Amino acid sequence: MTAADLPPTLGLRHLALWVPSARFDATVAFYREGMGMAVDWQPDPDNVYLSSGADNLAIHRAAPERAVDQATSPLDHLGFCVPSAADVERWHARLSGGAERWGLESVGAPRRHRDDSTSFYFRDPAGHLVQIIHIPSLRP
Repeated sequence: MTAADLPPTLGLRHLALWVPSARFDATVAFYREGMGMAVDWQPDPDNVYLSSGADNLAIHRAAPERAVDQATSPLDHLGFCVPSAADVERWHARLSGGAERWGLESVGAPRRHRDDSTSFYFRDPAGHLVQIIHIPSLRP
């Protein structure tokens, strides 16, 4: 099978995260206010589907019996791709300035990688590791 034989996709553009109840509202607020995502659908108080226009992020409130432990999660991090290295710098300035307000942890400095990508990391209010990244080889 060749790439031409594959059914088309739009890419990996949907991610769903479990969030502890105590951090649910703060996490939704960060992705809405800090990242500029809009609510696509909120079927109930425990589930919110957000969109950037290109991507969809589902935030699900974890029931008390569901443990949400970032240290043992199979998810390493989630990444928001941006069009240029300069945009990485702009996001860094925005999120660094609002880190306390949005409950972000450790907004590290942007750095250039060996593959010429540029990125920085931080933890969202629920503790998920998030990367803002420019990858030159990605197509729009």
